[in-house]
Amino acid sequence: MSDQEQGLSLKELFEKADRLRNAVDDSYDWRSEEYQNNVRQAIDCYNNCKKMIANLGLFSPNESLDEVSSSELKFLLTDFYLAQVSLKDHTGSRESVLKRSRLAFNQFLKTCDDYDLLDGKTKALFDKVVEGSSVAIFPSDPTTRREVKIARFKEEKQLKAQIEALSKQMHVVDEDIVREIYTTQIKLAIHQAIQEQEGILQELDLLSKAPPELPSYETAKKQADDAREREKSKDGYSEKLDSPRIFTGPGGGPLLSKEGKPLRPFTLLDSRSRMKDEVFRPGHNLPTMTIDEYLEEEQRRGNIIEGGGEASGRIPTPDEDNYEKADAETYKAREWDEFTEANARGSGNMGFNRG
Repeated sequence: MSDQEQGLSLKELFEKADRLRNAVDDSYDWRSEEYQNNVRQAIDCYNNCKKMIANLGLFSPNESLDEVSSSELKFLLTDFYLAQVSLKDHTGSRESVLKRSRLAFNQFLKTCDDYDLLDGKTKALFDKVVEGSSVAIFPSDPTTRREVKIARFKEEKQLKAQIEALSKQMHVVDEDIVREIYTTQIKLAIHQAIQEQEGILQELDLLSKAPPELPSYETAKKQADDAREREKSKDGYSEKLDSPRIFTGPGGGPLLSKEGKPLRPFTLLDSRSRMKDEVFRPGHNLPTMTIDEYLEEEQRRGNIIEGGGEASGRIPTPDEDNYEKADAETYKAREWDEFTEANARGSGNMGFNRG
């Protein structure tokens, strides 16, 4: 209970809850923050009313309705109003909202049953509600179902007309009129609670059969980010989308044969930024490596021939400290000199040039 509600009496707290509930009923902007704030405050107020009613011991299954004072009769509607306003709470899951509301409706109907406020037909419907074994509280036969609903609609219409007529006499301080108004309001609430229960059971049945909700884009992206963070803690982690271990490690074997022939499909992209952009698009194909990574791997495997162009004209600087290589180069040069002396230039073609 908030500090502002600490000093309130049960009557004042109940009236505050009613004002909040009426403000919710008069508003249609259920997405607004004010609407949801009023819903939450009304729920809190009615729950606090229930605690105060229990502490004061106002109602007991061992007493009759005649033993309840006229001023206290309206507090029998606490659970009914709590159930109604709970249905308009959009801050939690729909299933939990429906179950909380159903629980409050059941408590209201049970209290009314304790005071013999349920007639024979309503009592039978209430038993079906408590069991919850059948989604359809009213008869499943379309014709019978329609007749029952029409009859209950006429009863509700009559009760509303009776309440309106009695309310016009409220200026006269008469306890019998006040008592009759509250009793009639309770009877109307019983009719409405039964109908609300049928709608709740039908909706719960639909929710139980609905497919699981797909995660949103933000949720899916967060799950992927968390998975990558977990991978960072493992040994051999690489920032690459596919580690070089795919060439030699388990899980699919090498990507290329020794001759450079692809052994399984892969995708090349021209840049890492494009690679990242493609990851969270619907229907994407996860790239294996970028072109630069592919060339690096081919160079590591010795499948790229270097040379040609400007590089072929560059004379490497000899290593003066490498004596073995220097001796090998000297012997090679001597052998070449001896060969050129023994074989004059063009001597191999002399037989072919004779006429």
